[in-house]
Amino acid sequence: MKLPRPARYVIFDLDGVLLDTEPLYTRATQQVVEPYGKVFDWSVKGEIIGRDALDGARHAVQSLDLPISPEEYLARREPILRELFREAEEYPGARHFVERLAERGVPMAIATSSEQDLCRLKIARHPWFSSFSAVVCGDDPRIQRLKPAPDIFLVAATELGAPPEECVVFEDSPAGVEAALRAGMQVVALPDPGMEHSRYATAQIVISGFGEIRPEDLGL
Repeated sequence: MKLPRPARYVIFDLDGVLLDTEPLYTRATQQVVEPYGKVFDWSVKGEIIGRDALDGARHAVQSLDLPISPEEYLARREPILRELFREAEEYPGARHFVERLAERGVPMAIATSSEQDLCRLKIARHPWFSSFSAVVCGDDPRIQRLKPAPDIFLVAATELGAPPEECVVFEDSPAGVEAALRAGMQVVALPDPGMEHSRYATAQIVISGFGEIRPEDLGL
């Protein structure tokens, strides 16, 4: 299980790849929708994972038939998320894999749809994030469109001084996989167990955890 062509640069999504924050999003969202007798499960989450907050909010409000606006949905969810993000744990094996790449001198970046202040909250407890040369967030003014558009990955490549075709992206969402491919990059998909793996068929490699991948498999 190797990439078709060797990579020289690695770009990681944050949520569900480096940090195990997707359960936190689920907990916070369930707190918002529960008073209306609704359940936020993978039938809804699977369609919004990886997309920007407002787009996801619109889909959730419509799918669950909530009597609130997408903006109000986000306003209710944000303080819950801020509290939960202080407890964000690493995705199993992520730190070790990142450290192995850092030991080899591989340039790495993060490309996350999260806003900068929320990103800071998530990574505050994790000093190993100092291994990354760049962190590109969804509110970066250079990004016109978020995933599945390729903008965020192209900005991350610019930060690394990397040709897109020499980058490999680690992603957990179909929208993120599409965005990376549209940027001309190779992709390693790391789907949540709740996601249908057939939605990741276009990724060059699909894994269920970092224990299934080595730097050598990326040509590094």
